[in-house]
Formats: sequence, structure tokens, C-alpha cells
Amino acid sequence: MYGPGATRSGAGCRPEGAEGAPAGADEAAGAVEAVLTGRLGALLEEARRVDEVFAEEVAGRVAAFVLRGGKRLRTAFVWCGWLAAGGGGDPDTPVRIGAALELLQACALVHDDVMDESPVRRGAPAVHAEFARLHRAAGIRGSAASYSASAAVLAGDLALAWADDLLTETALASEHGDRLHREWQALRGEMVAGQYLDLRAQAAGSSDPDEAMAVATLKSALYTVGRPLALGAVAAGADAGTADALRAAGRSAGLAFQLRDDLLGAFGDPARTGKPADGDLRGRKLTYLLAVAVRRAAGSGDSEALALLAPAREPAGGVPVDRMREALERTGARAAVEEEIASLAASSLRQFAAGGADARARREFARTVARAVDASPAAGAGRPARETGEGV
Repeated sequence: MYGPGATRSGAGCRPEGAEGAPAGADEAAGAVEAVLTGRLGALLEEARRVDEVFAEEVAGRVAAFVLRGGKRLRTAFVWCGWLAAGGGGDPDTPVRIGAALELLQACALVHDDVMDESPVRRGAPAVHAEFARLHRAAGIRGSAASYSASAAVLAGDLALAWADDLLTETALASEHGDRLHREWQALRGEMVAGQYLDLRAQAAGSSDPDEAMAVATLKSALYTVGRPLALGAVAAGADAGTADALRAAGRSAGLAFQLRDDLLGAFGDPARTGKPADGDLRGRKLTYLLAVAVRRAAGSGDSEALALLAPAREPAGGVPVDRMREALERTGARAAVEEEIASLAASSLRQFAAGGADARARREFARTVARAVDASPAAGAGRPARETGEGV
């Protein structure tokens, strides 16, 4: 399951032949691949000593998923936070924190796909879909759906354990380890809270824009940008005021990122996003985009749009997705969300500068925010643009 090139050691954060610290956030995001490759190679060796079947079917599957994609935005934002706080200490530290975040992201995505019953992730079958295929191929007894969901939960748990181990080792080696661990604890709690509130809102059929933004704040804004920025800043010894300013900047940038993800979920090209473009719409998933459209339709008396978009009013015979997209356009929701993305992104740059970051750090942050919220094909840099799966 695990690709070629694995090393026997998890040490080091720089690609072979590189010297010194990464030159910028993009380079830090690239350097994290070396950490993940080495770390996962060592973890797979440990897994094989435990059990060959477990190593092949679970640990190997998790390792392959981690290395398969994502824009590594969390690593890039950790690096921006580290630069904003002066870039003090060992430059390996922010990259290793980024690697821990990528492992945590694997846990979140694997579990999220089970909850959403999403069959595709990062342009390939989701982990639970792979387990279902394994179940059928092996002729195992019982329900393939039940088996695959249970196995995927365990795979996500393994990724979480790996993430915690790496962050703990990194914190123990840092003079700021206690503060790093507190940021990590807060991040994990917020992520789970956001995921549960999202699950609950879906079950309740909510279409409240404020509730959609609250979920997006916990599941994506803080998790993807706010806490990674703070983790990087703390690694460099930032004071509390700087860390607070960066969390505020991260909240704004992270919400812009999630709103872009919402638009990609409704209008995106599956070849770029790595997921079907109609899943959120068919499930009437609570997103700010859908909530704004429902509110606008209700205010204008657009009963057709309400019948198409409101969670409690599913038309018989399934959801006509093309007509739902037309309704999102007609109500002005798509344009309103685009405007909100631009406003949030601009606000994040002002808040970041207010934290006292120097010109280099501001440039890196601006470039990373643009990469996170840009809808152009070039923004993906060859990777699937939609990596959050709803922020988690």
C-alpha cells in the first residue's frame, strides 16, 4: 500500500540535497513531504512487527492516503505563523508540526467521509470505499457497509494516534512545548465540536446562515488556519498578543477558505476537487452558500428555489442538481459568497499585519491565503483543490 522511497527514519524535514530552512511557505509545504515519507516508513515497519495483515490493510492504507494529496495548507500556515513571530529556534519544528497536522487531517477526512457516505476523496475511492471493496473481494461474511465503516473508523483513529505522537515528540523537544501542547489540545477539541455540530445541523435540517458560519469557524477556520498560525508562532516563542492577532487573522482567512470550498462543492470540477461536484447539493448539506440562498429565496418569495434548496422540502424522485445550481445563481447566493470571500481574505491580511509581522512574513501569508481561496486552476498546484472535506 505504501509507495516507494520510504526511509527508515522519521528525522529531518528537508528534501535530500537541500540546505538550510525552507525559503518560504510553499517550500515548507514541500518539505513536509520528506518528514511524512520518513515517518510513515518507520511507522509501517512498526506495524509489520505487530501484524502483517494490520500493516497491509490498515496502516499501509492510511500511509498511502496521507501521501496521496492535499495542498498542505496547514503546514504553510504554520510556517507563516513561525515567520510572523520572528522565525526563532529550530526551523525543523514548524515543519514537524505541519506533518502532525497532515496526519490529523487524514483522521478527520477518513471519518468525515464515513459520516457523509462520500465515496471519493482526493480523486480516488475514499478509505471506507476501499475497505468495502476489500470485503467483497475477500468474500468476508456480513455487511460490507458495516465492515467498511468500522474499519475506516479504526484507520482514522490510527492516523490520530500517529499525529498525537509526532506532535508530542516535537513539543517535548521544544522549550515552548507546554504552550504548543495547549494549542494542539484546543485545535482537536474545536475540530470535534465543529464536526458534531455539522452532523447535528444536517440531521435537524438547518438552513441558518449563522449556524453555518459557526460550524465553518470550528471545522475549518480555526482548524485550517487559526490554530496552525498560532502553533507556528508559539514554536518561535511568540507572546500572547501576537498569537491572539494571528488567530484572528486565521479565523478570517479560514472562513474564506471554507466558503471557497463550499462553492467548489457546488460548482467545482471533480477533476480538480477530487470529489463529486453534487454531493453537498444532493444531501442539502448545511453550508453558508446554501443557507444564504434559502434566506434570499424566502425573502424574495422565490418558491421554486425554496422547493429546490430548503432541507425539509426534497422533491420526489431525487434532487435535480442542475436546477439547484441555477437557483443558487438566481438568488444571488453565489455572488454574495464570492464577495464575502474577498472581504474575509482582505480582513485577514490586515489582521495579520496588526500582529507585527515583518514584510517577508506578510508576503508569505498573502500568497498562502491567495492559494487557499483562489478558484483558478493554477491554485491547485497539481493537487486536488478541495482537500478539506468540510474543513476537517
